[in-house]
Amino acid sequence: MGYYEVEFEPVGRRGKCRDDESVLDCAHRLGVGIVSLCGGRGKFHCCKIQIIKGSVSKPTKSEIEFFSSEELKDGYRLACQTYLKSNCKIKVSLESLTTPQRLQLEGLEIGVKLNPPVKSCDIKLSPPSMVDLRSDDERIMDELNHQFNLSCRKFDIDVLKNMSSLLRSSRWEARVFVRDDEVVSISSKHSSGLGLAVDLGTTKIAGYLLDLDSGKTLSSSGVMNPQISYGEDIVSRITYAMESPAKKKKLQEVVVNTLNSLTSDLCRRANVEKERIVEAVIVGNTVMHHLLLDLPVDQLAVSPFVPAVQNSLDVKSRDIGLNIAPGAYIHLLPNIAGFVGADHVAMLLATERIWKDDDLVIALDIGTNTEVSLIDNGDITSVSCASGPAFEGAHIKDGMRATNGAIERLQLIGDEVKYQTIGKVSPVGLCGSGILDAIAQLYLAGVISRDGKMNDHPRMRFHNNQKEFVLVNEKENGSPAITITQKDVREIQLAKGAIRSGIDVLLRERGHFEQEVKKVIIAGAFGSYINVASAVSIGMLPPLPLNRFQQVGNAAGIGAKLALLSTEERFKAEAIAHRASYIELAASPDFEKIFLRATYLG
Repeated sequence: MGYYEVEFEPVGRRGKCRDDESVLDCAHRLGVGIVSLCGGRGKFHCCKIQIIKGSVSKPTKSEIEFFSSEELKDGYRLACQTYLKSNCKIKVSLESLTTPQRLQLEGLEIGVKLNPPVKSCDIKLSPPSMVDLRSDDERIMDELNHQFNLSCRKFDIDVLKNMSSLLRSSRWEARVFVRDDEVVSISSKHSSGLGLAVDLGTTKIAGYLLDLDSGKTLSSSGVMNPQISYGEDIVSRITYAMESPAKKKKLQEVVVNTLNSLTSDLCRRANVEKERIVEAVIVGNTVMHHLLLDLPVDQLAVSPFVPAVQNSLDVKSRDIGLNIAPGAYIHLLPNIAGFVGADHVAMLLATERIWKDDDLVIALDIGTNTEVSLIDNGDITSVSCASGPAFEGAHIKDGMRATNGAIERLQLIGDEVKYQTIGKVSPVGLCGSGILDAIAQLYLAGVISRDGKMNDHPRMRFHNNQKEFVLVNEKENGSPAITITQKDVREIQLAKGAIRSGIDVLLRERGHFEQEVKKVIIAGAFGSYINVASAVSIGMLPPLPLNRFQQVGNAAGIGAKLALLSTEERFKAEAIAHRASYIELAASPDFEKIFLRATYLG
């Protein structure tokens, strides 16, 4: 019997698969929930997967009948019919997952004075006659400019295609949506304009549908970023994109398709048509921003890592294939640097009310790529930390993303391990917050030394040529044990060292000590769920009183919403980006020493 390494996306679960078990059986054994209705007979076609890397058994008759030849060529298979022939990376279709991943959508709710860039205007026109031969567009512009004191000068081409028939069918009454000097959409009277705000993360995408007239959030939802199948972090995605123009285009294509699916879902939840969305704001790190727009990313791979575009952009939705009102614009907030993007600007915008009145504040958005800013009496200095995907469960033996069965809280009491899982079901692995708790508890109990070395303990065992601490044994779990290995500890040391060294460099550059910091703002999905005390105890965050830390949820998404609802907020975002200076950590004096010191626990 042979074994192969297998990785399941988007849940991030890794393990070994026997060569005599189907992918479906392996997934279920590893705790990955894939829908199965036919008992492994390939009958109902509900266990759809895609082979991203590696080789598998040949398609069965059932698969050949179900999938097109192009789909089979692209690696689409049925999990119950597929057997591994090598190490593989497998993407499970979202509709085939039994449980969704927990995604962070909530954040600070902030009041804002409504002033969206798209104005809605109800008009009632006099119909043309033999004495009034103005064209339909002139008739609308005259009414807008006279009645609403606008300076409307042009129409989007798609508006012109539908305008005349709509005016006549609605008896010359309509609602017109104007952005600056351009009519971007037209609809029946009293149909409110909608806006779309998106936080395009490396791992997760959060979307919000808003009513631009009231500012109310009509629906929100989150999905995994499908690009994760082509690279876990931004560096690996740059590498993939640089391999060929087709691969770079693929990264844009898969994320736009997902944005369209997300938009449809948001509209379905709110019972509205997606064509009513007349403005969108999308924020993301610089790499996500560039890949979405199909901008070059090669220069981000080499020093000095400069972006192709730093300023804010407005592009037509149809230019990237986003299925909203064809004439609608997508506004992209400015980037700060090559690896500090518009999502960090959005986070700073959303939290401005927290940091603007304090002398010294640290604001960080923890993720696969962690951005940290030190705000010193209004001056902003930023760094990017390559914390990697360990806190997303990657490169951790029993790590997984935040979905049902993931241990999210953990405590070591004597020799007993107490834990809490997402969904209150049997444990199948550890998500980021659980991993952090485990390392902190083992360190505080003396099971792990400051240098990360594992010491003897009744729960310690030697397995696969390394020490590992058994958190949940086979007898408790009825499935393979869940452990923390020596290698896992090293991975967390590197991740937490990257974050802490970024903080330390910022403080040194600005001439401050950690005890001077008045507040630490923690944003992002991982940052929302962590036990701050655990992060402080292992030295990932400075040793400050816990009341100085504030977890703010998905602040980048909230910042995107603010920019959607108010042009003043967009001006603030521009000011934040232009005020921020950037430090390249690798070029900082003694960075290697600072990083090495930061990898120690405590």
